[in-house]
Amino acid sequence: MNLKPLADRVIVKPAPAEEKTKGGLFIPDTGKEKPQYGEVVAVGPGKVADNGQVLDMQVAVGQKVLYGKYSGTEVNVEGEDYLIMRESDIFAILG
Repeated sequence: MNLKPLADRVIVKPAPAEEKTKGGLFIPDTGKEKPQYGEVVAVGPGKVADNGQVLDMQVAVGQKVLYGKYSGTEVNVEGEDYLIMRESDIFAILG
């Protein structure tokens, strides 16, 4: 992938949508909810503070993260779907 996020942006590969319910029923494509978690595939260098200092990112490539339902911008690169979002749109690191 040739995407490099800028500043405090993060690129996340969303987890696949659930195919079945816990009871074993198949969910049609129209009824599937977008997952609210995924894996970080790229991070920017960090946010630049008012004094010019670059603040380090708190997430790293390979971490699984939880984000808001409507967070980020959806992009498709080389047939793969990704989300580009600010680090502040991420609520938690999973695991």
